[in-house]
Amino acid sequence: MTARRPTLADVAAEAGVSTALVSIVMRDAPGASAATRQRVLEVADRIGYRPDRRARLLRSGRSRLLGVVFNVQHAFHGDLLTGLYDAAARLDYELTLSAVTPHRDEHTAIAGLLQDRCEALLVIGPSSPTSALAGIAARMPVVALGRDVRHHAVDVVRNADCQGLHQAVDHLVSLGHRRIVHLDGGRTPGTAERRRGYRDQMRRHGLDAEIRIVPGGPTGEDGAAAVAALLDDPPTAITVFNDLAATGVLDTLRRVGLRVPDDVSVVGYDDSRLARLTYLDLTTIAQDTTAMTTHAVERAIARIEGTPVLQREVVTPPHLVPRGTTAAATPPRRP
Repeated sequence: MTARRPTLADVAAEAGVSTALVSIVMRDAPGASAATRQRVLEVADRIGYRPDRRARLLRSGRSRLLGVVFNVQHAFHGDLLTGLYDAAARLDYELTLSAVTPHRDEHTAIAGLLQDRCEALLVIGPSSPTSALAGIAARMPVVALGRDVRHHAVDVVRNADCQGLHQAVDHLVSLGHRRIVHLDGGRTPGTAERRRGYRDQMRRHGLDAEIRIVPGGPTGEDGAAAVAALLDDPPTAITVFNDLAATGVLDTLRRVGLRVPDDVSVVGYDDSRLARLTYLDLTTIAQDTTAMTTHAVERAIARIEGTPVLQREVVTPPHLVPRGTTAAATPPRRP
C-alpha cells in the first residue's frame, strides 16, 4: 500500500497548533511568532510535508506551468530542456513535458499537454503544420523553438542556421579544403536553411563546381547511410546536419579505414553533449542554448501576462567550436 502523503492537518496536530496557523507559516504570511514558525517548519520537515503549490495555484485560476514538447531521439533537445528548466525556475514557473518518440507523434504529445492546464506551449523543433500551431495559438501562447514558423500568432526563437553553415564552410576552406560535401537533415526543421547556407558559402568561395548535397537525416543511422554514398570517391571534408548524424558519419568512415581528420574532416551542428565527449571531440557549430531558452521562456511569459512584444521572432547567432575532427586538407586516401 502506498504511504499517505502528509497533510496540513498532520503538521498542525503534530505541532499543536491550528491548521490556519500552519497555512500562515507555509505561505510565509504575517501572523505567526518566530518560535511558532520554527516549530511548524521543523515538524513539516520531519514528517515529510510539502506544500502542494500546484493545487494552490489552480485554486487561484493559475498554473504557472509551461508545456514543452521535445523529441527523445535528438540529443540537442535534452540540452535545450536543461536551459528551459533553468530559465523557468528563475521566473518562478514550472515545466511539464511531453515527448515525441518513434511510436508517439507530435500531435499526440501536444494533445497530452493541452489537458494539463498549461498557460503556454513551447515546441522544440516542431514538425506540425503551421496551421495546426496557429490553431493552438488561438487558445494559448505558442513558442516554436528551433523552427521558423511563418504565422503572426506563433512566436519563434531559433538559431541563424544559414550563418552556422557559413562558418562551417569558412572554417574548412581556411584549412585548404575544396571538396566539401553537405549531408542534410531530410525533413527535419532547419534543414533547408542549413542547406542554403552551405550552398551560398561554397559559391562565395568560388567552389560552385564542388557543391554536393547528400540527402540525410537527424539520426546516427541517417548519417551512416548518407556517408556510405561517398565512399567510392570520398571528399576531403563533410558538413553534417547535426552532431547525432555526425556520429554515424564518424563511425562509418573509421570502419572503412578513412582517418578523421587526416583523410576526411567532419563538422557537426549543435554542440550537443555528444560533440563534447572526449572520444568524439567533434568540431561543430554551437547554438546558444542559454540565450535561446531564456528568450523562449521570457516570450511565453510575456504573452501570458499581456506584455507588449515588438518582434515575433528572435534569432540567435551560432559560433564555431573547433575540435579534433577537422584539420588541414590532404589528398584523400582510399580505403
